[in-house]
Amino acid sequence: MEKELKEGLSFKQSITVELKDTAKTWGSGNLEVFATPALVGLMENTALKCIADYISEGNDTVGIEINTQHTKATKVGLAVTCEATIEKVDGKRIFFNIKAWDEVGEIGSSKHVRYIINTEKFLSRL
Repeated sequence: MEKELKEGLSFKQSITVELKDTAKTWGSGNLEVFATPALVGLMENTALKCIADYISEGNDTVGIEINTQHTKATKVGLAVTCEATIEKVDGKRIFFNIKAWDEVGEIGSSKHVRYIINTEKFLSRL
């Protein structure tokens, strides 16, 4: 099994919202504000980076569940910070609590589950 994956491990990263990140660009809305799909992508990426150094060679993880609340709009040019923290490791399932905030305050949160897979075996089944 994967070494050192444990509750409490966390990773944080920040981006600056650009036009490519907006609801108008993503097609999820008509406004030039940080898009919910972009937020979800940032959250998944933050969880992925949280565990990157702990996954054995030949293995990877895939997202299997995400429940996200996007509670506040963020305008272009503001920084968004996202932090993923492992809540629980249950066999091959890794459960995360994720928070995101901009320069004004919290903009969203998520519960996310990633599953450890053997890359070759996984791809051979597609």
